[in-house]
Order: sequence, then C-alpha cells, then structure tokens
Amino acid sequence: MFTGIIEAVGTIRAVEPKGGDVRLRIATGKLDLGDVKLGDSIATNGVCLTVVDLPGDGFVADVSTETLTRSTLEGLKAGTTVNLEKALQPQSRLGGHIVSGHVDGIGEVVWRDASARAVLFRVRAPQELAKYIAEKGSVTVDGISLTVNGVHGADFDLTIVPHTVQETNIGSWQPGTKVNLEVDVIARYLERLLLGEKAADAAQKGGITLGFLAENGFLK
Repeated sequence: MFTGIIEAVGTIRAVEPKGGDVRLRIATGKLDLGDVKLGDSIATNGVCLTVVDLPGDGFVADVSTETLTRSTLEGLKAGTTVNLEKALQPQSRLGGHIVSGHVDGIGEVVWRDASARAVLFRVRAPQELAKYIAEKGSVTVDGISLTVNGVHGADFDLTIVPHTVQETNIGSWQPGTKVNLEVDVIARYLERLLLGEKAADAAQKGGITLGFLAENGFLK
C-alpha cells in the first residue's frame, strides 16, 4: 500500500529480458534503502514492484507479462527517469490517498500549459476508466497522488504546483506522453458492492450501467 507521495526520482539502469518477461535494475537516487529488504515493495511510476536484489545503489525487480501489458513499464529504457515510493508503514502520514500500486490502465497527456508558477495538464483516460474519475477527486498518475481539477468526458485536468514538478518526473511530460493510471480504490469497491449478489454472476460484464441502476431502484 502507498500514498502517492513520491519520495525520489530514480533512473532505469538496465532492462533485461528474462524468460519471457523483464528484469529491471533501478538506481534510486536519494531514496533511503536502509530499511528496505528483499521482498519489500517499491512503487515505480505507480506500479508495485517486489525487490529481488539490492546491489547497493538501487534495487532489482522482476516485471511479469501481465504488468508489462497493463502499464507503461514495457516502454522503459536505460536512462528513463521513474517516480519512486516505498510501501506505506503503519505510523506514516497518509499525505496523499490510498494507492495500491495496481495500474488500471494507460492514459495519455494531450495538453500542457502554464498558469503562473503551476503547470497545467490534460490527460486522456481509457473510456472504461472515465466513470471512476470525478472533479476534485483523487487519481494516481505515474504513482503521483493528484487532485482532478476538471473532467471532460474521458479527459481530466491537473494543476501541478512547483514542488511536485521538482520532486517527480512530471516536468518531462509532454503531449503524447503515456502515463500509468490508478483510479480511487474506493470507487472500484463501491461499484462492486452495488452489484450485490449479481457480482457473482460470471455473465455480469461492464460494471454498473444506467440500465442496471434503474432496474435495481437506484434511479427513478
């Protein structure tokens, strides 16, 4: 579990094909690894990865084909910068929001502008994730807990303060940049709960629809 508050920006040192999937070697920069041991989790651009080796200047993690398919990690190359966050500890402050490190889909930056010292972005989410993204709600983008400042169909707006630009890789985002998206976990569980007993029906696909809500008395 994570908070979406980035602790350091790391650099991909190597991407090694291994038995059909990939092993990443990541230099962690200023991230303190003193309390990290093998088997711990580190969110990398919002993807929860398990530490399999600690060479001294960073960590090594294996990335499954499932993760490569669902995230932007498949496109990482040596020299790419990534946002890093160690797993949440019970005594930590929850400065962002609850983040699982399980990517829901890949979005795309479609617009960038400036407003005083802030940087404005518009990101396009996959159509199936749009229903989970609400104005003034939370969304995780490349591991960063961010507030949604506006919603336009599947597009949503972000206002990024200078500190966040400085402490993450967000300053490198340009129109066309692909980013990992994780929607608010509460929204996902709420949808499943609303299905009630129908959640066990293997034929139930597509989640909550207006037709489902009307049929079950949620709409009049």
